[in-house]
Amino acid sequence: MSNGAQFDVKHRSRALTEGPQRAAARAYLHGIGYSAEDLQKPIVGVAHSWIETMPCNFNHRVLAAKVKEGIRAAGGTPMELNTIAISDGITMGTPGMRASLVSRELIADSIELVASAHDFDALIAISGCDKTIPGSVMALARLDIPGLMLYGGSIRPGHFKGHDVTVMQVFEAVGSYAAGKITEAELHELEEVASPGAGACGGQFTANTMAMVFEALGISPAGSSMVPAEDGRKLEVARECGELVMDVLRRGQRPSEIVTKPALENAIAAVAMSGGSTNGVLHLLAVAREMGVPLQIDEFDAISERTPLLCDLQPGGQYVATDLYEAGGVPLVLKRMLQAGVLNSDAETVTGRTIGEHAAEAPETEGQRVVRPLDDPLQPTGGFAILRGNLAPEGCVVKLAGHERRQHTGPARVFEREEAAMAAVLADQIEEGDVVVIRNEGPAGGPGMREMLAVTAALVGEGRGESVALITDGRFSGATHGLMAAHIAPEAARGGPIAALEDGDRVIIDVDSRRIDVDLSEQELAERLSAYAPSPPNHVELAIQKYAKLVGSAAEGAVAR
Repeated sequence: MSNGAQFDVKHRSRALTEGPQRAAARAYLHGIGYSAEDLQKPIVGVAHSWIETMPCNFNHRVLAAKVKEGIRAAGGTPMELNTIAISDGITMGTPGMRASLVSRELIADSIELVASAHDFDALIAISGCDKTIPGSVMALARLDIPGLMLYGGSIRPGHFKGHDVTVMQVFEAVGSYAAGKITEAELHELEEVASPGAGACGGQFTANTMAMVFEALGISPAGSSMVPAEDGRKLEVARECGELVMDVLRRGQRPSEIVTKPALENAIAAVAMSGGSTNGVLHLLAVAREMGVPLQIDEFDAISERTPLLCDLQPGGQYVATDLYEAGGVPLVLKRMLQAGVLNSDAETVTGRTIGEHAAEAPETEGQRVVRPLDDPLQPTGGFAILRGNLAPEGCVVKLAGHERRQHTGPARVFEREEAAMAAVLADQIEEGDVVVIRNEGPAGGPGMREMLAVTAALVGEGRGESVALITDGRFSGATHGLMAAHIAPEAARGGPIAALEDGDRVIIDVDSRRIDVDLSEQELAERLSAYAPSPPNHVELAIQKYAKLVGSAAEGAVAR
């Protein structure tokens, strides 16, 4: 921060807009409506990913307009820019899902390039769907100019047969239909009502997990994230964020002062306490790497082990994001973290106040049951664990929220791609006790590290969620639940032991021992690995081929370098 010194609010844009030699640049901008007075003010980028391929980001144009109002009112000149987005939910189970994680890098790249090339003095990034959230923060970390991230908000729940529903129930209903438990008419009726408007998926899936994470990290303002997408208050929040980014600029506060090791630890604890998505591990590793903060995958396990699971949120629990908003939002979770002794209270936030100050004054709606008290946790430890073993020497992530099983031993059922596994599930070919293995879905081998929600949800819908396990070098959706291990590293395409598995091999998963192993000798594993040659996927877009050549291990965030 500027430590009391006057911070130059045009610390970058002077080079773009001032002096006789910049006349041509000003001429271009005058022609599209910027006045001389506008260009004398600090230039603030307003980045978002509005797109018509999904509901998650559908409100970004409206929010951007309000953000720009706030920037102008606070003495700045906003410049709006757009980037891409890929819908995980819509591409799920198709080759298009390969583009999802790749899009995180492209979002970060594109925002970085525009903000850097045009010398923005500050930046506010509006995010919505899963990869736009970490992608936006990765860009802020790279640029290290004053800025913040505003989450577009969650969708409201749908209603089906007297119950609140999210899109998770639709994915599970596909399995229920295949098993003959519901009719095709019921499936269609559910799909018509499960996603009733704009906003990101309603449970504590990846979008809401990452929105909570970055509020806990301090790069999003306290109380902003859980305001629903279509709640009128969201427009007020957007305008306030526009005013706030100008305050951040005047203070000269940079993301490097916010994205610190203590703040990242707060973010990890928020994932653990909320039963959030395993993608939180991947994305926080990536953000830490962009900021140059040392963070190892095993640190996630240590934090989860000392953090109670208190949020009764879908997919493992009862409630959705709009319920959390009514209960008190992310600040209430921060208050529980403070009470549990797992909050680094002195961490800075974009509001200019510490995270501990926001936690201490957090409101709590009387009688709410979304966020449990400390003396009544859903489970005494957090919602995920990191396992290692001869199947995952670099580690893997297991989600623990929503089920009690912590051990499973069974025969492997090996599939080279997600489609093959899905066909077997829908044909009722998976037996109780099986360990479903889906490989060649890692960052390089997929390529793109697809999510396996279609398979995991179908297993749950068929009634096998508590009798089988699933392991993969791919990812899981935040909506996945059951005993599932993802991000197995090294991946099959990079010589990981998961490539050695064959049908019938005895796989042992022991969460308490933090182990995931196959009952094979080192010699047998080595011999099988030397003989294994993965078959290449069908047509892969050039952009994804580039990513596959550059991407690192999931244990390091699957960052392209």
